[in-house]
Amino acid sequence: MKCHELLLVVGLISRGDVEEALRILSEAFNVRRPAVKIGLPKRCYKAYACFVPGKWTIFFRDGEAYRNPFIVLHEFYHAVRFKMSKHRGTERLADKFAEEMLTAAARCVETG
Repeated sequence: MKCHELLLVVGLISRGDVEEALRILSEAFNVRRPAVKIGLPKRCYKAYACFVPGKWTIFFRDGEAYRNPFIVLHEFYHAVRFKMSKHRGTERLADKFAEEMLTAAARCVETG
């Protein structure tokens, strides 16, 4: 993704416009945009958020998790991996993806 897109995505998430951020990410990564809902399904009760492939939805514990760029990017990664049929054992990779996207966005800010 280009710097302006990364910064836009992070800003949109922080302001609570997660659906628009996911639209941009989905276009960039060629996946269908996941739906979003506040409130976790029973099987995800310990998480801040979780992606449920059967519903193609990211569920968030609360509004704070919903506006957290790391959490949104982490869960979006699960949608990307699921589309690739590689959906097992990806928590570490989802963390890495989110960290790399946020690091890249920070670099964009530093370099102007």
